Amino acid sequence: MAKTSSFSCGHHVIYPVHGVGKIKSIETHEVCGHALEMFVISFEKDRMTLRLPIAKAKTSGLRPVSTSKEMANAINTLKSRARVRRTMWSRRAQEYEAKINSGDPISLAEVVSELYRRANQPEQSYSERQVYQNALHRLAGEIAVIENIETDHAIEKVEKILEAA
Repeated sequence: MAKTSSFSCGHHVIYPVHGVGKIKSIETHEVCGHALEMFVISFEKDRMTLRLPIAKAKTSGLRPVSTSKEMANAINTLKSRARVRRTMWSRRAQEYEAKINSGDPISLAEVVSELYRRANQPEQSYSERQVYQNALHRLAGEIAVIENIETDHAIEKVEKILEAA
């Protein structure tokens, strides 16, 4: 199994813009006459493969999957009371997208918590539901990898935590 820095073939990683991926291989490609070593990362959910130059891994935000302790902090964020904000949706949507694309589990938990709606609450707009689902799937995907469970079970777990909060 090839190993470069803290990332190894076969291990799951988090790429901020796409969520949980798995390093399939490390390949060398020639680009403009230069040999570049690249991670080949597969994203099952999106049926996508990303080739990321190893030299760009850190600056791209590629990171290992969170530890159980780090994820516990994100779960605590889900359990805390979501703050109600009165700013315009367009501004909040931009903030939410930035948090989602950061790949940080606590930021994801904040978005999920703030956009979660119980059955007795008013209906969300289409765009609110889309942002909520995106954040929920990113967070649940990482929980699923950490706990070695299916993503659907991780989603159920997150929604039970939100319902109990």
